[in-house]
Amino acid sequence: MHKDEKIWLTLSFGMIMIFMLITGYQAFALEMGPPSNMETIDPQKVDQTAPFDKPGITKIGENEYEVVMTLAAFSFNPPNIEVPAGSTVHFTLTSKDVVHGFEIAGTNVNAMVMPGHIQKITQKFDKTDQYLVICNEYCGAGHQLMSTTITVK
Repeated sequence: MHKDEKIWLTLSFGMIMIFMLITGYQAFALEMGPPSNMETIDPQKVDQTAPFDKPGITKIGENEYEVVMTLAAFSFNPPNIEVPAGSTVHFTLTSKDVVHGFEIAGTNVNAMVMPGHIQKITQKFDKTDQYLVICNEYCGAGHQLMSTTITVK
């Protein structure tokens, strides 16, 4: 094997190892890996399965709320959410029909909500504002109409 080939092989192998170390560090030390506590649900029985049989907002503590939400056919249920400023909101989401997106504009919340899976997200709303929530995964002909709001007072 030629000297130049050995150099390139060594450099290439070294770069691959560095990339793997960086990815491993991010996944384990920084906890940036995919969620491991995957919860599932029968998408045909969402309306009969707790807590999705009663979607809505519930106060669970001092300035802490839980929002149980179902996404289906160009709609969010509950359609609008109101919380006081400084609240921490725990979202529990599922889809009844197809893959939907859940993005809260102006925050770092952005999730894919799949039928048969339960998605959990927590967000703190510090400032008074009206946040637009949109579906950012194409879900059919009425996709562009799928939005709701979170009002922080």
